[in-house]
Amino acid sequence: MSKQIETTLKTFFRDKTILVTGGTGSIGRQIVNKLTSCSPKKIIVFSKDDSKQYMMKNEYADHQEVVFALGDVRDASRVRQLVKGVDIIFHAAALKQVPTCEDNPFEAVQTNIIGGQHVIEAALEHEVSHVVNISTDKAVSPTNAMGATKLISEKLFFQANESIPNQKTRFCSVRFGNVLGSRGSVIPIMLQQLLNEKPLTVTDPHMTRFFMSIEEAVSLTLQAAIMMKGGETFILKMESLQLADLLKAFHEYADQINAKSPDILVVGKRPGEKLHEELTFPHEADALFEHEQFYAILPRPHLHPAFQKVDLTNYTSKEAPLITKEKLFHIIEQLHHTHHKK
Repeated sequence: MSKQIETTLKTFFRDKTILVTGGTGSIGRQIVNKLTSCSPKKIIVFSKDDSKQYMMKNEYADHQEVVFALGDVRDASRVRQLVKGVDIIFHAAALKQVPTCEDNPFEAVQTNIIGGQHVIEAALEHEVSHVVNISTDKAVSPTNAMGATKLISEKLFFQANESIPNQKTRFCSVRFGNVLGSRGSVIPIMLQQLLNEKPLTVTDPHMTRFFMSIEEAVSLTLQAAIMMKGGETFILKMESLQLADLLKAFHEYADQINAKSPDILVVGKRPGEKLHEELTFPHEADALFEHEQFYAILPRPHLHPAFQKVDLTNYTSKEAPLITKEKLFHIIEQLHHTHHKK
């Protein structure tokens, strides 16, 4: 992140009261961590996991501006209570595991759709200035329950800008790819399998996915809050990863650390999974623009003069630039070192 962007972030978030839903999750924690360097008035970490809150509270014992609130976005009254007096909301609370949502679709509806609507209603009621909804590329032409609920959530946050009582609140969404190193993502799972001398389980070696680091995800999210005018969907320019390349990287990494060369277990696509992911819908083509680091779907392009028109027709994770082997090695090594520290 450039010094200019860092300065802009510190100016924008200084003395603000900020609510982070899902604040103890992989992304929420990093958002909180980054915001602490911006001199906010208060950061409210809102989540339903008391164990994670306890551990995170100990980490932030020296940060008086960071406070913790237990609860669930499904509880409308709790959300309204916490949003009172808030300037900015980062909505990261979600059920995000595709297989779990496939097995429990109504649970996904209650958290990802109804929970999102509770955040919207509370933000409108208390005239929050900026609300950033965290979404996923799986919301594009969804084939699973998780993606379908996130698509509806995107539409709710978009439409909230046009809500009749809305006078002061701006809403936008950011579409993430797979976040490297986040809980439940493929690289930490494979690293654990390698270290435990288990076979590396893979759905389909030809499968591709858009990938971003946690740092890139947080940078996109925070910059979206600053750049938004209302109704945008921001998308990071991401590299792609083919699972076959990841398997090769793990075999080479096993040699590097003198570990047993792992076997491969191909289990096939899970219910609701695509072979390749997409970033945008065809109907969004007319509103699709790009910035130096982002793509964005802009309902009012004239409000973003720094963005230029772009064509991403038929652009999927299969066509995107592939992540380099060197970068993959670096990610695996970082995760391995983190594992040792624990």
